[in-house]
Amino acid sequence: MTYSEQLQPWCIVRNLPNQENIIVARFRRRDDAVAYLQVLKQSGVNITLKIIFNAQNSNISREN
Repeated sequence: MTYSEQLQPWCIVRNLPNQENIIVARFRRRDDAVAYLQVLKQSGVNITLKIIFNAQNSNISREN
């Protein structure tokens, strides 16, 4: 996960039929993601979208 992705953990994700997900947009705040999701739903396109919190800790120490 890049540094800019770490700064924007809230994601709008599009679900595809083959069990894959595509990140449509990233946001710093959940409220921004919710507002953008509402705009996308008002556009009239019938696709499945959801909001997720995509946090990954790259500083996890591994035991050998």
